[in-house]
Amino acid sequence: MRLTATQRDAIRNAILNEAGDSVRILVFGSRLDDTARGGDVDLMVEFTQPVERPALMSARLATRALRALGGRKVDVVLSAPNLLRTSIHEIAYAEGEPL
Repeated sequence: MRLTATQRDAIRNAILNEAGDSVRILVFGSRLDDTARGGDVDLMVEFTQPVERPALMSARLATRALRALGGRKVDVVLSAPNLLRTSIHEIAYAEGEPL
């Protein structure tokens, strides 16, 4: 995984401060390829409870993580009981690594 321990901690703290302690965070995409360079950080944040206003929550989490990483682009996908599960969720669950 091309994230340092400090970066992982910063992301985790930023997400948990906004979403609460009951979420699970997965990193997926190009950051898992140790031979790649650059790229954004793809996160899936899994909620056990329904999420009201998911677009707002996703934007808030991405902004918090972006700030924690000093401006590096972050994409956030949400998973919750009330949200439609799509192909991006399947990819995140299949290849994602817990943060």
